Amino acid sequence: MAITVRFFASLREELGQAETEISFQPDLTVTKVWEQATNRHPTPANMLSAVNQEYTDGLHPVQDGDEVAFFPPVTGG
Repeated sequence: MAITVRFFASLREELGQAETEISFQPDLTVTKVWEQATNRHPTPANMLSAVNQEYTDGLHPVQDGDEVAFFPPVTGG
């Protein structure tokens, strides 16, 4: 199987893609998913991430078939 990776809002625009897939590998974390899916594009400050629609941090392990999403910081006003 594979990992589905989704990019939202300004990250989607910056990277030029809304979604991609990467191959599952043992010991995969959210940070490693970002690195593989973006060809080591610099990680934006305060970026949010989620695995299977639950917010998490970069050290969170990723399993085969998971969906990983990346969001810019949310602001309101």
